[in-house]
Amino acid sequence: MNPKTWSFRTRYLAAFVVCAALMGFALYAQYVMNLDPCPLCIFQRIAVCTMGLFFLIGGLHAPRSTKTRAVYATLVTLGGIWGIVTAGRHLWLQSLPADQVPACGPGLGYLFDAFPFMKMLKLAFTGSGECAKIEPILGIPMPGWTLLWFVVLVIWALVAVRRSVR
Repeated sequence: MNPKTWSFRTRYLAAFVVCAALMGFALYAQYVMNLDPCPLCIFQRIAVCTMGLFFLIGGLHAPRSTKTRAVYATLVTLGGIWGIVTAGRHLWLQSLPADQVPACGPGLGYLFDAFPFMKMLKLAFTGSGECAKIEPILGIPMPGWTLLWFVVLVIWALVAVRRSVR
């Protein structure tokens, strides 16, 4: 099967499977490898789920109109941009020298309960010591992998709009 000849539906459903696999690995890393997710990791998971949801809906709908396909691609891209920004911020925190790493803060659950939404986002993106902890997988930190996948999936969504076979 040549991916260049796939329909819009097949491309979007395949991307949904990739998102599901990424979430599966995130849960494996959390519960089997005992890597607890920091707030930025959780935001990256939300971005993957958002992209996966729009890939699934777009794949099941399989619109013929390029304009409608562009709507799905835009929604996927917005989720991807959220993920790229979050993963980029996470990588930046991991690149800080040890003396510049912020102190560990409260968990995301507490931030949701104790602060208004915008204040919670600001505090979560400020980062904490737990976000700066590097756990490489195949030599690359987890946010590096997610950044790569966000970029690939956004490109995949955009290419599917224009190159799908009917």
